[in-house]
Amino acid sequence: MSNLQQDILEISAKQHPDKEAVIYKNSAITYRELDIVSNQLALLLKNLGVEKGDRIGIYLNKSIEAVAAIFGILKAGAVYVPLDPSAPVRRVASIIQDCQIEVLISTAKKIASLKQVLPKLAPVRWVIIIGENTFQISGTVESFISWQDVLQAPLSPLPVNEVTEIDIAYILYTSGSTGTPKGVTINHGAALNFVNWSSECFQVSYSDRVSNHAPLHFDLSVFDIFTTLKAGGTVIIVPEKLTIFPLDLARFIAEQKITIWYSVPSALIQLVLHGNLPGYDFSNLRAILFAGEVFPIKYLRQLMECVSQAKYYNLYGPTETNVCTYYPVEKIPDESSATLPIGKACAENEVFAVNDRREIATVGEVGELYVRGRSLMNGYWGRLDLTEEVLVSRSFDMPSQSATGEQREEFVYRTGDLVRQEPNGNYIFLGRRDRTIKSRGYRIDLGEIETTLYNHPQVAEVAVVAIPDEQFGQIIKAVVVSHDILQKQDLASFCSKYLPKYMIPAVIEIRAALPKTSTGKVDRKLL
Repeated sequence: MSNLQQDILEISAKQHPDKEAVIYKNSAITYRELDIVSNQLALLLKNLGVEKGDRIGIYLNKSIEAVAAIFGILKAGAVYVPLDPSAPVRRVASIIQDCQIEVLISTAKKIASLKQVLPKLAPVRWVIIIGENTFQISGTVESFISWQDVLQAPLSPLPVNEVTEIDIAYILYTSGSTGTPKGVTINHGAALNFVNWSSECFQVSYSDRVSNHAPLHFDLSVFDIFTTLKAGGTVIIVPEKLTIFPLDLARFIAEQKITIWYSVPSALIQLVLHGNLPGYDFSNLRAILFAGEVFPIKYLRQLMECVSQAKYYNLYGPTETNVCTYYPVEKIPDESSATLPIGKACAENEVFAVNDRREIATVGEVGELYVRGRSLMNGYWGRLDLTEEVLVSRSFDMPSQSATGEQREEFVYRTGDLVRQEPNGNYIFLGRRDRTIKSRGYRIDLGEIETTLYNHPQVAEVAVVAIPDEQFGQIIKAVVVSHDILQKQDLASFCSKYLPKYMIPAVIEIRAALPKTSTGKVDRKLL
């Protein structure tokens, strides 16, 4: 049984040495080869002086080398920090400085861009370059090392790894409300807890070909890589360029004979709208997992009708907890269904809602969702103040021991999400606490307005935001992508049939597309 993330590869490499572990475009690497390359990288890092807990940056697009880098870093006892390759370089530079990355794995082109805002690349001391010769780069770092040097490094036993399951495995940076990214630190035990649960829950096996649609800095990639490799399956990396061409993506899924798909709903919506799904053979696709945002019922219905043999699962959880609840979609939802449940607690986690009176919410009562269990983050890197705001001591009338007598964790995580529990135990996601606004004295949930607009037959996508207004404090703006020609007045009239007057958007804007973040979610800051 593995106790650390990197043990997953070492165990599978012994069991399936010649099986393809990762495929990217026309290249593939076996489990044995991936184990060897990651060992070579780990030894090189140790020779550079990398110690337990050091942060190593991965500033790469998805690739076989990026996967090898993840395991090499972990085997060296260090922490991997995936950096968004499409983010503004100033944001990347701020992350490098925030967690004091001294070793960076990247490409010559990306390093050249980074040097424009980090002239001396400080605090980086070593750069491992993939794909290009190192002589193309000049700088003040101690050394540039080519990936070929890694591949030619002699093989020798790895030193004893002193890392334990409570030590940090990776740091994922998410947007902060202040505009400054915050690093979510996840330890080995928390990550493996999710991997072990998901492997068993979705019956991931040796024969599975699992998509890697998510970028590495998005927590969905933890399932794609670690859960798949634990099972001896094959990770099929989805090239970034395919994600913006639904027809090509649909063809890719069929041709690659993908058996398990995992992505944000937005990617699936684009496949429904523009992927010509009936034109392809998806008979190998046995499970479709989605997470990260609300999946509008009307598109889920269409997808389930097109790919009827697959099982569907709605996974919920912020980066700070990975997945903490899930809901198996056992049948096509009714057209009248307002939203899909996020389900019940999973992966040895416990969830409960807390009302405005700081009491455990009763069934049917709205409250903020709290999580406790083995999947919780350690905290935000270098931000004890932010950590203490969301990781709070158990202060509710709940038992501190489980039914087996095991002492429970004393800290719970405040998600900031508003939920309501149904009589059957499933939770319904109602929206972010910070997406509940007041306008003209009324409390308004922007998510409810989005759900209503999605029910319009000509609405393809919609996002609703609040914008400052001198007279009313905040007014509501709806940005809509339509299937066909659609008038703003038609949308306002449609809303008036289902929403009170104070919830009808004051501003309606029709666009060709909604702006998206690098993880595929709607970028509301650009609305």
